[in-house]
Amino acid sequence: FKDKEVLKNLCLTIEEGTVFGLVGINGAGKSTLLRLISGVYKPDGGSVLIDEEEVFENEKAKSKIFFLPDEPYYDENVTPQSLKDIYKVFYNLDEEHYFKYLKLFEIPIKKTINKFSKGMKRQVFIALALAIKPKYLLLDEAFDGLDPLARLTFKRALIDLIDEKKTTIIISSHSLRELEDICDSYGLIDNRNI
Repeated sequence: FKDKEVLKNLCLTIEEGTVFGLVGINGAGKSTLLRLISGVYKPDGGSVLIDEEEVFENEKAKSKIFFLPDEPYYDENVTPQSLKDIYKVFYNLDEEHYFKYLKLFEIPIKKTINKFSKGMKRQVFIALALAIKPKYLLLDEAFDGLDPLARLTFKRALIDLIDEKKTTIIISSHSLRELEDICDSYGLIDNRNI
């Protein structure tokens, strides 16, 4: 970025149906790596492959991925109800699952999301990710803003998703403690590499 190298010569393979913890200090490149894997960014060199296919500008590969950034974008007038309709255009979304998690998290479905607390906003997008049931789920600072009960509920739902769909999950965090009870393996980004 503007002559600043964030990642270099990074090579990573993640086993299918596992949870990979991506750890590093703020600014280490965790979010950049997730954006590269999801095809949001194009790498300057090398390649990012999902099921042996390039990801960047590949709709088929991207349809298998759901990337939940640290601060997801939404229109100021969107509600949890209308958010579902937006994402249904791109994903095969299980509405029953979506509303089940919204109810579990006690989220009002007709109130605009911009009026929610950080944790409530996070829970809406977590419910969305769980309802999409992607093959690859990329979570940037997934537990940020969640209370202990919501964290536990989310972790259990991730395990169910792996059991049901063999989903591969990458969770980034600056805190190893957040990840220690759910991850199968870890990678530490430091000095532009893993």
